[in-house]
Amino acid sequence: MDFKSKIILIYGPTASGKSIFATKLAKKINGEIINADSMQVYKELKILSARPSRKDFKKIRHHLYGFQSVKKKFSTGDWLKLVKEKILIVKKRNKIPIIVGGTGLYFKALTEGLTKIPNIPVKYRKSIRNLHAKLGTKKFYSKLIKLDPHVKNKINMFDSQRAIRAFEVKSFTKKSLYDWFKNTKADFEKKDFYKIYIEFPRAELVKRINMRAEYMVKNGAISEVKKFVNLKIPKNNTASKAIGIEEIRRYLSRKIQISELIEKISIKTRQYAKRQATWGRGAMVGWNKIKSDEVNKFLKKI
Repeated sequence: MDFKSKIILIYGPTASGKSIFATKLAKKINGEIINADSMQVYKELKILSARPSRKDFKKIRHHLYGFQSVKKKFSTGDWLKLVKEKILIVKKRNKIPIIVGGTGLYFKALTEGLTKIPNIPVKYRKSIRNLHAKLGTKKFYSKLIKLDPHVKNKINMFDSQRAIRAFEVKSFTKKSLYDWFKNTKADFEKKDFYKIYIEFPRAELVKRINMRAEYMVKNGAISEVKKFVNLKIPKNNTASKAIGIEEIRRYLSRKIQISELIEKISIKTRQYAKRQATWGRGAMVGWNKIKSDEVNKFLKKI
């Protein structure tokens, strides 16, 4: 495979080894790595976001990691603007851009374009989330299908995030999410990308997540959250949703013990990995799927 003219995309669930794979690939094909993880953009969340290490940064040039303050809002649109700039910069150096992360919406925006849906008031969005919680997954989905038939067979019932988004868009704008999508165009052609989706056995992934949760807690995550709390960031801020912040807050308030803290972070991370996998199955059809135990074989073939 000739990667010289390509923009390489690497997606997979958290703790699946995407960053290590990206680094190895970059070495082989003369590439540079660009972040596509919504939490790794924040400079104050190094440990909780599992940002690549300094050693990784020395081996390969990395972009869009730890540059954004948690005090400022950072949207998918902000990331898209920056990543397009970085892709051009990397290509001008005759290097290959390798975009790696676990934020599915970032990849969708890059490959399909960003839909310019009108801003929906926070209170309105909150009311839809409350409706979802009140009705439950199945009843909410049934109500969504009646409201917007276009959603049927396009959004998985258990993909709550996308279901809620579709509901709020249709009910607020009176226009289906998929009608908005029709008028969306990407800046790149489909042929410009080589897309890799890393599949990881669930049981093995759970072990890796458990180990990482314990490592984070014992190696600076608590101190990181103490500093974060002192910044007094609003809870509705995107950075405040990072896995581990709320759990460590509870630990610092002596509501839970450290063993329970590790367990809660691990559970929430496993749930997140499951949502990532659900997104991958629904939104990444046609990607080159590589099983985790076949990564080295793939690298050898290059």
